Amino acid sequence: MNTQVTIAGVTFQNPVMTASGTFGSGMEYSDFVDLNKLGAVVTKGVANVPWEGNPTPRVAEVYGGMLNAIGLQNPGIDVFVKRDIPFLQKYDTKIIVNVCGKTVEDYLEVVERLGDQPVDMLEINVSCPNVKEGAIAFGQKPESLFDITSRIKKKAKQPVIMKLSPNVTDIAEMSRAAEAAGADALSMINTITGMKIDIQKRKFVLANKTGGMSGPAIKPVAVRMVYQAAQVVKIPIIGMGGISNAEDAIEFLLAGASAVAVGAMNFVNPYTTVEVVEGIEDYMRKYGIEKVTDLIGAVE
Repeated sequence: MNTQVTIAGVTFQNPVMTASGTFGSGMEYSDFVDLNKLGAVVTKGVANVPWEGNPTPRVAEVYGGMLNAIGLQNPGIDVFVKRDIPFLQKYDTKIIVNVCGKTVEDYLEVVERLGDQPVDMLEINVSCPNVKEGAIAFGQKPESLFDITSRIKKKAKQPVIMKLSPNVTDIAEMSRAAEAAGADALSMINTITGMKIDIQKRKFVLANKTGGMSGPAIKPVAVRMVYQAAQVVKIPIIGMGGISNAEDAIEFLLAGASAVAVGAMNFVNPYTTVEVVEGIEDYMRKYGIEKVTDLIGAVE
């Protein structure tokens, strides 16, 4: 069996990676998960300066998933380069750095800093629903997405993945805009904007009022959007949103994703990523599938 997939010239040993913001930068999970078994570790968002994130409370459990309004808290690029990249280099897995910012210049600064670093790909987060500045505008307007994608591509030394927001009217239009601007791949979906109210206190549960919903409940929406995007673009798609097991992951592959990322389930079961890898292999054995790439877009 061959579980390798290649995205924008980067070959992964298998199509399973972590979803940004749910796995730290790998160090936090390394006692539970053998990082050597993952196709890639996708880091938490990295900004040009440290971000404190949103005020608490900023996480809430909801039916079928969770809401988060962390606000992309991160220690900044200096700490990341000094501490996290050297740690990840010790493992036989690809390194994908998620980049966040409040202005185009913020993004470009991080992209340029990473140009000479030993990382394999960049994932550009233009779609975080709980960061008020920048990301919402970049991720929800085709012309803004086109502009930031094209400017990042001019500076980036590594292949660029644009992470798309589901909080749009037409995901196909956004996918085409990113591809037209030169994106090497897409990742989708980011969280769906949601809200929870405490009826006893008659107050918002999250200090931010709204948060990003992730978890099993959003999977049907995510699968549909991956399929729609795969119909209109030629670049690879990394599918995510509610993946709990190998069956979920295979659904994304059949819909047109070239790889998948596990997010919220890392909080429920830290071993989920490796279980998905092994489950895909079991499925391939069961159905006599020699190459995992034969599953990509194979839905009839």
